[in-house]
Amino acid sequence: MSVVEANKTAQVGVPDSWEPKVIAFCCHWCTYTGADLAGLNRMNYPANVRVLRIPCSGRMNPQYVIEALNKGCDGVLVCGCHPGDCHYVTGNYYARRRMMIFKRLLEYEGLEPERFQVRWISGAEAGKFRDTVMSVVEQVRALGPLNLTREIPQFELPAVPDGQEAFNAVPEEVMPEEVSA
Repeated sequence: MSVVEANKTAQVGVPDSWEPKVIAFCCHWCTYTGADLAGLNRMNYPANVRVLRIPCSGRMNPQYVIEALNKGCDGVLVCGCHPGDCHYVTGNYYARRRMMIFKRLLEYEGLEPERFQVRWISGAEAGKFRDTVMSVVEQVRALGPLNLTREIPQFELPAVPDGQEAFNAVPEEVMPEEVSA
């Protein structure tokens, strides 16, 4: 039974008071500023959305999404600058490619695609931030709670040597003995 089928059978007993837990990873330079502007303008959006500031959407590691879903979040939103307006020039282009592939991976694992969304919101678009967050919460609410039948597997990355180990990891052909001494 896939994760989607397990969710459909588990939704039968969902209480009316259930609210989805959604985490929003927001770019420091644009979307987080838009979220801040929404707060300053007293725009209301659901309180069950947790906003986390990241330096750039290009630095968003897909493992953060997996960890959030495994720890009980029902949906994840990744927001960044509009393509071409990144403070770090190309960060959102990298994010767009990485997150598009990652979304397919989550679908392959059996998750509904509405549980993970990527949006581009600038710092001046407080209304768009509010509307996007409300839309994501409504879509996740319609899906019901995420009842994982198993954890989504983490990616295993090779360990990076640090300090003296990193220096000693250079092969002798690259760094001859007389230079290293």
